[in-house]
Amino acid sequence: MLLAGLAATAQVKQATTPYDEFIKRFNAKMDTVSWLCTYDNIAWWTSDSVAATSKEEQAKLGAEWFCFLDNSVWHALYGKFQNGSFETVYHYEVDSTGKVSRVRTLVDTALSNTFARALANGNRLVNIYPDSLKVRCNQYIKVNDDKTISVWFLPAFTQNSIAVYGGEFNYLFDKTGNNLISKAEFSQGYLGFKPDSKKQITLEYPTLKEPSLGGVFFAWYYRSYFDRITINTQLFSSAPFHENPTTYYWVHALKEK
Repeated sequence: MLLAGLAATAQVKQATTPYDEFIKRFNAKMDTVSWLCTYDNIAWWTSDSVAATSKEEQAKLGAEWFCFLDNSVWHALYGKFQNGSFETVYHYEVDSTGKVSRVRTLVDTALSNTFARALANGNRLVNIYPDSLKVRCNQYIKVNDDKTISVWFLPAFTQNSIAVYGGEFNYLFDKTGNNLISKAEFSQGYLGFKPDSKKQITLEYPTLKEPSLGGVFFAWYYRSYFDRITINTQLFSSAPFHENPTTYYWVHALKEK
């Protein structure tokens, strides 16, 4: 009887519901979103340092810049990509305490050229979408465990302080940054909200069954800018709630069919 009970218990543990599968997918998205938010912070801190340098030095820059993590230290490189080569103008390191330091150490040119190439190729793909030409996107890049390269483009906070959503693009390149392996593109037109800590807003995704990576990123990144941000899709409503200014948790509601 004991063995039968154990077997029954094991069978119960192995059973998963559609909601369980959704949570698994959602948590995987949140892992990526957490990484994107950290990347975004590194970009903000180091770009502020770039802005504090001389105009003459800044004039050497192109549109290419990127960050990467190496041995618990974040690196941010700003420069220009031309003729297949990335020329570094600024190299910053950010340690685990958030201290930003400009350094003169060289970065492996194979890495910097590959990153710049993947970003340039990704930008060309995003620019196929007419609406995206009107919206400034932040770019993110990461080397995966299998050496492939992931590139994300998500709408940036506008100069007149509007938080934007509605388009998101993810491209997977091979280790050279030249050959596209797969892509996930979504564009439903862009909408924005003026931050208001007393306002509750809803991100509407009528064509999606569950929250997209970009929707989760928006809700998590801007969670302190609004009282509440709800992501509304065909099957779920999801929102980060908070009991205090620093502690947030996700709540999901499965809609009745």
